[in-house]
Amino acid sequence: MLITDPSSYFDDVARVITNMPLAVIDRIVEALMDAYESNHRIYLFGNGGSAALASHFACDLGKGAANGSGKRFQALALTDNIPMMTAWANDANYEDIFAEQLVNFVNPGDIALAISGSGRSPNVLKALKVAREAYAVTIGLTGCRGGLMKDLCDVCLIVPSDNMQIIEDLHLSVTHAVFIALRARICQNNHEAVA
Repeated sequence: MLITDPSSYFDDVARVITNMPLAVIDRIVEALMDAYESNHRIYLFGNGGSAALASHFACDLGKGAANGSGKRFQALALTDNIPMMTAWANDANYEDIFAEQLVNFVNPGDIALAISGSGRSPNVLKALKVAREAYAVTIGLTGCRGGLMKDLCDVCLIVPSDNMQIIEDLHLSVTHAVFIALRARICQNNHEAVA
């Protein structure tokens, strides 16, 4: 359905929010907390607005979740190394820009966190396959009923919408909700350790 005015857009956002799979968000929090506690790395990737979110969420995890503690998330956005992405795109194939970076680094137990509004981006799907072959945990943020991505993820949050702007808005909201939950748990664990 074509949204024609701002108020109807916000009405649609509110409607989709009421159908968000909150239990899946809890599972993402648990998976990321497990990675934090076991010193596993988190690799984030996506295209366009999802690339920007991968960078944003890596920053939230790497800096914001530190919360004054000595221990930190080991989070890296594969979208941030432009020379590496363009080298793989130019010399091999655009589908390789994330997968080939993962080949260099990913280990069993690490997390590959993929973001794709459609769930059909070939470079994101290829990276998820590489991560699964390396026995990494795969997490996806998507919409549009999950596309092909949902079958490649151990945990997949599917925003129940086909509107890309709403999907992207709620992906940002989900990452902020996850970040806030993680920071609170780390702060509580640090407080308990001091006490």
